[in-house]
Amino acid sequence: MKRIATVLTAAALTAALAGCGSQDSGGGDKTTLTVFAAASLNKVFADLGTKFEAAHPNTKVTFSFLGSSDLAAQLNQGAPADVFASADTANMDKVVKTGRITEKPENFATNVLTIVTPPGNPKHIATLADLNQPGLRLVVCAPQVPCGSATQKVSSAAHIPLKPVSEESAVTDVLAKVTSGEADAGLVYVTDASGAGNKVTTVAFPESSGAVNTYPIAAVADSKHAQLAHDFETLITGPDGRAALATAGFGAP
Repeated sequence: MKRIATVLTAAALTAALAGCGSQDSGGGDKTTLTVFAAASLNKVFADLGTKFEAAHPNTKVTFSFLGSSDLAAQLNQGAPADVFASADTANMDKVVKTGRITEKPENFATNVLTIVTPPGNPKHIATLADLNQPGLRLVVCAPQVPCGSATQKVSSAAHIPLKPVSEESAVTDVLAKVTSGEADAGLVYVTDASGAGNKVTTVAFPESSGAVNTYPIAAVADSKHAQLAHDFETLITGPDGRAALATAGFGAP
């Protein structure tokens, strides 16, 4: 009997420890919803994620913010995720084509480019053509990234070939090089420029209207949390999401 009691006690202790391991630091079991989102959505989605968690107390939202092309590639290589929000339709289409997304994506926002410089615009940039000043260190997004594709489009349409010193994999990296002083100018989304506040000076240019990026969102087909994924999608495309996106500077789809 004593041996049986010892075994039962050990089993109970093991079960208790296992139970503790399945809980998060908040002290309760939580479902993790993984959202892959374009880097330009970082701040607004993080805020909306907090709002979503408040409405779904047993859910934790985790984000992967990268360039849309990197996220699409990861999804097509089998990376686990529940929701994908792209900064363009082209990268969303790549994921739809492989079958990781089977529903029709819903457009929820638009964005356009602007020029950013260090505070005070020391190189006196006033136009898109001014980005070709001799010796100017220009940074842009790589062509496969939505902001890079838009950059190529406006550059080509304006017949102003650009010669950047580097091409980055995410728009946030372009912004970081400008704010850190590593670049004299960069092409980013108006929302990124707005979010940077007084860390940059913004220079609008009319050619930007020729490359409007549309942002789609969709639940991943093999998500283990399909209902939550659709609930998050509904938040983004609904009134609260639209209001938050508009405040952040995004245009309507």
